[in-house]
Amino acid sequence: MEAVEVESKGSHGGDGDRRTSRNDRRSSWGCTLLLVNNCLQNTSYFGLSTNLVNYFQVELHAGSKSAANSVTNWMGTSSITPLAAALLADSFLGRYWTITLFLVISVAGYGLVTASASAALQSAVFYAGLYLVALGGALSPVMVSFGADQFGDDESERGQQSSFFNWFYFSMNVGSLVGGTVLVWVQTAHGWRLGYGIPALLSVLAVALFMAGTTAYRRNQPPGGFPATRIAQVVVAAVRKWDVEAPDDAALLHECASDDGVSTIQGSRRLVHTDQFRFLDKAAVETEGDRRVRPASPWRLCTVTQVEELKCVLRLLPVWACGIIFAAAYTQMSTTFILQVDTLDPRLGSFRVPAAVLSVFDTLSIMIWVPLYDFVIVPLARRLTGHSRGFTPLARMGIGFVVLTITMLLAGVLEVARRRVLARHGTYIDADGAEYVPMSIFWQVPQYVVVGAAEVFTFIGQLEFFYEQAPDAMRSVCSGLPSAAFALGNYASSAIVAVVVRATARGGRSGWIPDDINDGHLDYFFWLLAVLCVGNFSAYLVVARWYNYKKTVD
Repeated sequence: MEAVEVESKGSHGGDGDRRTSRNDRRSSWGCTLLLVNNCLQNTSYFGLSTNLVNYFQVELHAGSKSAANSVTNWMGTSSITPLAAALLADSFLGRYWTITLFLVISVAGYGLVTASASAALQSAVFYAGLYLVALGGALSPVMVSFGADQFGDDESERGQQSSFFNWFYFSMNVGSLVGGTVLVWVQTAHGWRLGYGIPALLSVLAVALFMAGTTAYRRNQPPGGFPATRIAQVVVAAVRKWDVEAPDDAALLHECASDDGVSTIQGSRRLVHTDQFRFLDKAAVETEGDRRVRPASPWRLCTVTQVEELKCVLRLLPVWACGIIFAAAYTQMSTTFILQVDTLDPRLGSFRVPAAVLSVFDTLSIMIWVPLYDFVIVPLARRLTGHSRGFTPLARMGIGFVVLTITMLLAGVLEVARRRVLARHGTYIDADGAEYVPMSIFWQVPQYVVVGAAEVFTFIGQLEFFYEQAPDAMRSVCSGLPSAAFALGNYASSAIVAVVVRATARGGRSGWIPDDINDGHLDYFFWLLAVLCVGNFSAYLVVARWYNYKKTVD
C-alpha cells in the first residue's frame, strides 16, 4: 500500500474524461447552491440578531440589562449548538440529512418569531422561535464539510476545494452585511412584522435551494458512529496494556486486512501509523488473550486506524488552542475599538456616522480580500513556494496571526495619536451636547481593513485545516473546533480586561481602561495585546513545526 499525505479528501474521480466532466459540472452546481444557501442563512440570522436587543426592549418591554442578557444567552447557545449538529452528522444522520433536518427546524423557528412579531403574541412564543433558530442555524461546520466533500483527491480538485473555503466565508459575510444593514433598516422603517418576515421567507428559500441540489451532491460520507466511543476504546485498551511493550515495527500492530484502503470505521480510510503518542499504540498490540477471543473486544484491541484517529485529534488540539488568543485579540473589534471610536468626531458633513457602522469596513475588506487572495495572492505564492495552493493551511493561518498583530499595533498608534490631539486641543461639544476629540472616526478604518485580511488568512485557513486534517469520520465535529476557539476567545478577552482593570486601577489611579478612556491608557492595552499576539505566534511556530500531516493508505 502507498502512504498518501492528506491535505484534502473527497470521492475518487470517474474512469473517463466524459464522466469526469459530468462530475465536475454536478459538483460546481451543487457547490453554487450551497454557497447561495449559506448566504441566505446568514442574511436571515443577522437580520434577526443584529437588532434583537431593541426588539426585547420595545416589543417585550424588557429593561436594558435584561435585554442584553437575553441576547448574550441566546448568542451563547448559538455558539454551542453547531458542535451538537456536527456530532449528529458524524455519528448518526450523515451531513445531508442533518442539514435537511436543521434547515426545517430553522424555518419553524423563524416562523414562530414572525408570528410573535405579527400578532403580538406572548414572549414565550418568541423565545421558543428564537431558540429554534439557534438550533436550526447551527449548520456552519456541517455545511462547510458537506461542501468540501464535493471535491475529489486529484490535485486540480484540491485547488478547487481550497477556493471553496474562501467563497464559503465570502458568502457568509455577504449575508451578514445584507442582514445587518438592509434588514435592520426594514425593521426600523417598516416594522417588525416585515423585518422578521423576510428572514422567514429566506429560510424557506434556503430549504428549497438545498433540496433542489439533491441529485447534484456527492453524498459519499456515511456516519461513522459515535466518535467518543472509539476514542474511549483506544484509551481503555492502552491503559489495560500499560505493561505491554509496543513493537518498533508498525506492521506488527493490529489492522484490518482489506486491500482497498478502507478501515473498519464506516466511511473512513485507513491511516498510516505515526510515532507520536506511542503509548496509545499499546491499544493495537495483539496479545495472546486477544488471539484466543474472536472477534476481540474493541475495548481490548483496536486497529491502527482507530488509534491514529485519536492521535489526529490530539495533534489538532495545540493548533486549535493557538486560535483562542487570536480570537481574544480579534474580538477587540466589537469592544475596545468601539470605546476608542466613541470619542472621535463622527460627523461626515451634516451626517453623524454611528460608531458601530465602522465594522462594515471589516466585511467590505473581507469581500475584497477573498477574490484578491484567490486570483492574485495564490498564483504569486504558488510561484514562490511551489505549493499547489500557494500556502499550506498552517502557513496561511500563521500569516493571519502576524497580520492581526499588526492590527493591534495600528490600534495602539491611533490611540497615541488620539491622546496627543486630546492633549493639544481638548474635546469639543457639538450642538447635540455630544463630546468628542477633534479627530475623524475614519482614522480607524485601516484597523478594520487589516482585521479583514487577518480573517481571510486565519479563519478561512482554519476551515480548510480542520476539515482536511480531521479523521474522515469526524470532519464535521472538527470543523466546529474554530467556533469553539472563538467562543473561548471571547471569554479570554473578558478575563484579560478584568485582570488589566484590577491590576492598573489601584491607589486611586484610573487605570488603563476607565469608564472615560480619555483618563486612561488604552494604548497600553493594545501594546499588551500585541505582545500576547507575538507570544502566541511564537508558540504557534513551535506547534506548526511539530505537527505531522495526516497520511492515508491508498
